[in-house]
Amino acid sequence: MSQHPLNEMRSYFETGATLSYNFRKQKLKQLEQALLMHEEEIYEALYADLKKSKEEAYATELGLLLGELRLALRNLKKWMRPQSARTDLVNFPSSTKIYQDPLGVVLIIAPWNYPLQLQLIPLVGAIAAGNCVVLKPSELAPATAAIIEKIISPLFPPEYVQVVQGDGASVIPSMMGSFRFDHVFYTGSIPVGKIIYQLAAKDLVPVTLELGGKSPVIVEAGADLTVAARRIVLGKYLNAGQTCIAPDYLLVDKTAKSELIEKIKTCIDSFYGKNKMQSGDYGKIINEKRFDKLLGYFQDGKLVYGGEHDRSKLFMSPTIMENVSLDSALMKEEIFGPILPMLEFSSFEEALSIVKQNPNPLAFYLFSANPQQQQAWVKAVHFGGGCINNTAYHFANYHIGFGGIGNSGIGSYHGKHSFDTFSHAKPLMKTPVWFDPSFKYPPYKGKIRLFKWFIK
Repeated sequence: MSQHPLNEMRSYFETGATLSYNFRKQKLKQLEQALLMHEEEIYEALYADLKKSKEEAYATELGLLLGELRLALRNLKKWMRPQSARTDLVNFPSSTKIYQDPLGVVLIIAPWNYPLQLQLIPLVGAIAAGNCVVLKPSELAPATAAIIEKIISPLFPPEYVQVVQGDGASVIPSMMGSFRFDHVFYTGSIPVGKIIYQLAAKDLVPVTLELGGKSPVIVEAGADLTVAARRIVLGKYLNAGQTCIAPDYLLVDKTAKSELIEKIKTCIDSFYGKNKMQSGDYGKIINEKRFDKLLGYFQDGKLVYGGEHDRSKLFMSPTIMENVSLDSALMKEEIFGPILPMLEFSSFEEALSIVKQNPNPLAFYLFSANPQQQQAWVKAVHFGGGCINNTAYHFANYHIGFGGIGNSGIGSYHGKHSFDTFSHAKPLMKTPVWFDPSFKYPPYKGKIRLFKWFIK
């Protein structure tokens, strides 16, 4: 993409066209209507790319996106309204307000695993905040990338929102090298996130990085194993394990291990049937490169369930492994597939030492019936977000921010947090002229006691 269209976006933004409440509301409504008009095509695209059923596509992609859109439409006027802030004694009788300014022209880079909602949920926040937006869908989910362009291009003029297709490894550095974006929002892997961060750093461009890591699920003795099994299986094998917040490995109290394995096996068969390849609720691996990478993990331990695969159909069944070394690739790399390593522990300290080998996970899951135990884990582990007695569902709660910490990301979004991410909180203090005490001005000699009283 040339520099010229991006400069046109900058010029359009500087006209102030995107600033009004009515403009932003209209664009959000248009986006909602266009999504509903193309609903069936969206389902077809997500099936083509990832073999997602219509129900899964709605629950994990389109439905989440529509929920964010409708939340923004209900709350946009309140979010845009300047907020009053307290003023300190030194500045009495001034008044202070915080204004929410759009950032300008922003770039949103999406991954392939949830290619619709991870592209367009940030777009909702960027539009609500009054920005112009460049969208870069993942070329690895080409059907969804095409439907996104089909929806967006007729809907919005290119100087306002435009879709850029192509190989991200060449397109993104070219864009970021020829134009200074006002914010870059990237969702994807840690290695690519570091590259994006470096590209942004040279021009001091702020970033939001939604990355990944090894998210543990811990099952303590005394937990409800039936419920734990159901929720672990759902969180792990949704989208064939290709979810950034999927449980990456399972740590279970050794006294509960055998029973939990059997319950997990039962749940997998209950959810996906005996022939997983024929299941309408179980997806496929994105491409052969990822398939081969996942197949290589089979060498890192003992298969205790699953392991069936067909490269020609990009099928890999839900799999459980044990006897896995902590030094293996399986326990050092984000798996991003339907393989669940299972390890046992005898004490809190032993389990914590394993978790700390992969610090700052994007998600943390704990199954425990003991409130003291729950608090001990929450205090001991730094993580982006998580659940007690559940997995993955915190992502769907748009009332809370979603994001990582450390290696798993920078910044957060969802709901009001998306609006804030794409806004600058601009404080402004207004001071009256009728009160102008002389002690504020030089000469200052002899005023130290007065300053100490005012500046507390």
